Amino acid sequence: MKNVVLIGASGFVGTALLNELLKRGHRVTALVRNPDKISAQSDQLEVVMADVADVEQVANLCKGKDAVVSAYNPGWTNPNIYEDTLRNYTAILEAVRQSGVKRLLCVGGAGTLFCAPGVRLLDTGVLPQEIMPGVKSLGEFYLGTLMNEKEVDWVFFSPAGNLEPGDATGVYRLGKDDLIVDAGGQSRITVGDYALAMVNELEEENHHRERFTIGY
Repeated sequence: MKNVVLIGASGFVGTALLNELLKRGHRVTALVRNPDKISAQSDQLEVVMADVADVEQVANLCKGKDAVVSAYNPGWTNPNIYEDTLRNYTAILEAVRQSGVKRLLCVGGAGTLFCAPGVRLLDTGVLPQEIMPGVKSLGEFYLGTLMNEKEVDWVFFSPAGNLEPGDATGVYRLGKDDLIVDAGGQSRITVGDYALAMVNELEEENHHRERFTIGY
């Protein structure tokens, strides 16, 4: 059993992660902007209203925990998503560093995955323009900040190109930097299987200071 902080526990991915963590008996401190959005109830769950931009507050909440799992997203419709992602993910990393927690697991994006030699998904023009600010900023955080982080033992877990609603099947493939596609050329994963694989990583610690990815 791990004692973890889960940032962004009320979002699409965060909710799936919270349910998977609790189902498997982990103790969770869920940091959210709006505690009313958390419907899960468990003796293993503590819900805390927190501002991820407040490094001192988040660092204090993380102290003594085994790991921090971040599903932070400022909101796809947020007009400041580019700036907020870069600023607040940098703040989260600094808070983890100050807390002394050694393990940070980040819900990554698919944009920086390679879909051809030397070609990243975000450079192909296939992604909707309305989500590009969020895709680019998360990619810049991974490439420009996380990849240079030597103190915290981080992972950046990129989903498949399409992260869909759906339960876990337990049948999927993991990779590293290349987009995983199925026999029909589709890159997809359910949020249930993504959460299952993320909690597996929390428990097994197979990846260290690197990105990995998932798909069917």
